[in-house]
Amino acid sequence: MAPLFSQVDVTTGSQPHTSMNPVEEQGELLREMLTAQDRTNELLEELVGAFSAQNKQRSAELGQWKKANPELSRNCREAAETLSQVQVEYLDRLTEDVRDSQDELVYGDFLINEFVDRYGPRLAHLNGVIQVLAQLGSGASPSATQQDS
Repeated sequence: MAPLFSQVDVTTGSQPHTSMNPVEEQGELLREMLTAQDRTNELLEELVGAFSAQNKQRSAELGQWKKANPELSRNCREAAETLSQVQVEYLDRLTEDVRDSQDELVYGDFLINEFVDRYGPRLAHLNGVIQVLAQLGSGASPSATQQDS
C-alpha cells in the first residue's frame, strides 16, 4: 500500500546569497524594478504601435470602400439614423415595462428571465446593426444626403 504522505525537499539547490546591508539590498531591488518597468514600457509601446497600424489600415480600407460606394455609404447613414430612432422607441417601451413590473422583476426569477429573453436578443442585435451601419455611413454628410433628396 502506498503511503498517504510523502516528503518534499524544499531546500534550495543554489548557493545562498551573500548578505547585503539593507541599503544595498533596497538599491538593488529598486534597480531591478526599474529594469522591469522599462521592459514593460517597451512592450506597451510595441503594442500601441501594432494597434495603431491595424487601426490605420482599417480606416484606410473603410475610406476606400466609402469612396467606391458613396451612395451606399449615405444610405447606411440614413438607415443608422432611422434605426437609432427605432431604438429610442424600443428602449422607451422597455423602460416602461420595467417600471410597470418592478416588484415582480426584483422578486421573480421567472419574470426576469422572461424579460431578458423578450428584450435582450433584439436589443443586442439592433445595437450591432446600428453600429455596423453607423460605421459604414460615417463621414457621409447629412447635408449631402438632403441635397440628393
